[in-house]
Order: sequence, then structure tokens, then C-alpha cells
Amino acid sequence: MSRTFTPTQESPQEIQRRAKKITAALAKDYPEAKIALHHSNPLELLISTILSAQCTDARVNIVTESLFKKYKTATDYAIADQHELEKDIHSTGFYRAKAKNIIACCTTLVEQYNGNVPSTMEELLQLAGVGRKTANVVLSGAFGKIEGIVVDTHVGRLAQRLGFTKETNPEKIERDLMTIIPKQKWFLIDNLLIMHGRNICDARKPKCETCSVNKLCPAATT
Repeated sequence: MSRTFTPTQESPQEIQRRAKKITAALAKDYPEAKIALHHSNPLELLISTILSAQCTDARVNIVTESLFKKYKTATDYAIADQHELEKDIHSTGFYRAKAKNIIACCTTLVEQYNGNVPSTMEELLQLAGVGRKTANVVLSGAFGKIEGIVVDTHVGRLAQRLGFTKETNPEKIERDLMTIIPKQKWFLIDNLLIMHGRNICDARKPKCETCSVNKLCPAATT
């Protein structure tokens, strides 16, 4: 059964202190936490992140293993036959929309950025198929620029259960997290919450009995 948390009367300072302890504990659990999407350059990370919408990172990594050998540059995607690209990415789901966005996105890269991926939030958000989540992933993972917190399904779920937010909208969740997590920890907390969500804090059956932060979690059952 899914567990959510109804916020108590904790002060912002109390939530910040609890968040610091949770971050430290999870950092010990997942010392190698990092972006799970396989990539070797900004373009590959951009494509992988677009494909990851409503799809697991593991599935995306399987698809991109061959995709990145076939399409190496933004031009390759821009001139790709859409039906062929749809077949190449079919198993990631929503393949028609994703193929259309990838072609449009890479056409813009070729026409406006000489085939390169831009490195600012403003420019990335103008690309087809790119929202704030994708832009944050690319900025942090490809350029080392931390401008926000990536709120995927894991981060959103854990942020609620841990009592960091009562919001359901990803941008509002991100806003709340940015107020209680120090900026230098934004990239870390992203990856820690994602790893913990996959391994312990499952959407339907969280393993509260083996969770290292259960005593700090308002939604824990143990």
C-alpha cells in the first residue's frame, strides 16, 4: 500500500536538520550514487533523458547501447527517418512522440548551436521534448552546472514520504526541496533519493523494516 505523509508542525529549521541527517545516512548507503543513464557526451545524455520519460533507466540503457552506435551526432538524428527511429526506440514507450521530439530537438541543435547541446537552462527549455527535469539532468550530468533538483517519480514520492513537501506538482516539489537542501547537495540528494526509491522505498511495498532512515521518516511503519 502506498504511503504518504501529512506534514506536522515542524519548523523549516527542524526539517532542514532532519534532511541533513537523512542525506548523510543515505550517502553511506549509496556511496557510488550517480546518474544511471549511460552516456559519454552531452548529446547522449540529452537523448537518454528524453527517452527516460515513463520508462526505466535500465530499459533506456539497453536501447541506447545500439542507438548510440547508429546515431552519433545531432545531424544523424535531425535527418533520421521518423518511422525508423520509432522502431529503434519502440521499447521505451511513447515512441512516436519521443521520435518526433528527438528529431525536432536535434534539428534545432544543428540549426542554432552547430550541433552542440547548449549549457544553459533557458536554452535547453526551448528544445523540443525538454522540460525542467530533463534540463536539470543535462546541466548537472553533462556540464556540472547545478541549477535545480531533478524530480522524477522516485524523488517526488520520497520527498512526500520523508515530509519534505506536501506538493504533488514536480516543480513545486523541486522548489520545496531547494529550500531545505543546501545547493551543494542538490546533485547528491537527487541520486540518493532515486537509488533509495529503487532499492528500498518502493511505491507499493516500501521496505521500512530495512530502511536506514526509518526513524527519521514520518511515513515509516517501523
